[in-house]
Amino acid sequence: MKLATLKDSTRDGRLVVVSKDLTRCSEVGHIARTLQAALDDWRHVGPRLAGVAEGLETGAQPSMRFHEHEAASPLPRAYQRVVGAAYVNHIELERKARGVEMPGSFWTDPLICQSGSGSFLAPRESIMVADEAWDIDFEGEVAVIVDDVQMGASVEQARDVIRLVMLANDVSLRGLVPAEPTKGSGLFQSRPSTALSPLAVTPDELGEAWDGGKLQLPLLVSLNGQPFGRANAGVDMTFDFGQLVAHAARTRPLVAGSIIGSGSMSNRLDGGPGKPVGEGGVGYSCITEIRMAETIEKGAAATPFLNFGDRVRMEMQDGDGHSIFGAIEQTVAKYEKA
Repeated sequence: MKLATLKDSTRDGRLVVVSKDLTRCSEVGHIARTLQAALDDWRHVGPRLAGVAEGLETGAQPSMRFHEHEAASPLPRAYQRVVGAAYVNHIELERKARGVEMPGSFWTDPLICQSGSGSFLAPRESIMVADEAWDIDFEGEVAVIVDDVQMGASVEQARDVIRLVMLANDVSLRGLVPAEPTKGSGLFQSRPSTALSPLAVTPDELGEAWDGGKLQLPLLVSLNGQPFGRANAGVDMTFDFGQLVAHAARTRPLVAGSIIGSGSMSNRLDGGPGKPVGEGGVGYSCITEIRMAETIEKGAAATPFLNFGDRVRMEMQDGDGHSIFGAIEQTVAKYEKA
């Protein structure tokens, strides 16, 4: 089934079940007003929502028109968000571009970090940044929402508690990144609010494209209307979502509604750093990666980071060309303090 959160006068919006073709939806406030409320009691609420989804497809369920631009992120705020570096190729390219050797353990032990979850952008909401000099970037990711995860859960147990799958644009301010780790802590100001896709879908909705831990479909990333990335989410994913969730739960339990992101998607090409879509490659899921490829191959980066007015779009389609999660489509705008 497909779930969305419609904007209203509350912080957390109201939950709706959406038809497979993304044209209609049904209010489910009598079952669960918000997605977090549904996740808190998924064992009982999930089957009831699935019944609404079935009725929506057969016409037995009352419905109204669904418009993506009326949707907030499925979880407008969440108790916790963890971002992994599942595509180690991305990390390896970054190290290679800087002339730094990557530890071998990066290929065997997942790298994850805590990230902001208090204010997700709506999928059509502008990316507000005060200064272009902060080197504004996007990062195309797949993310999952889990049920309660016990501390020390195995990889198989972790895969079994993945309840929903969605897309994310993990906005990054690359110019602020270098200074933060030197303080002996993690990234914070360089990671502003992230946007999530309009729809979060149950894994069964993905069919054979979902193998329990990976989503074998390309993420279509466009910049100002031009193809920028077509990386396949299931290719070169060193650590699947079961491994990422289990790693996050190694020393603590995770509460229902926790979000686990894959990190920026990255595909290899003939052992090299990949090629732009226009040159026959699958392109890139962030600007930083094409800049790393340019540095490795040409000695210097040429592609600029985002400027005010630039438009980024991310979407994933099924085998028939139908949108699965709806589209993240955002314009970069200058933030002016009131």
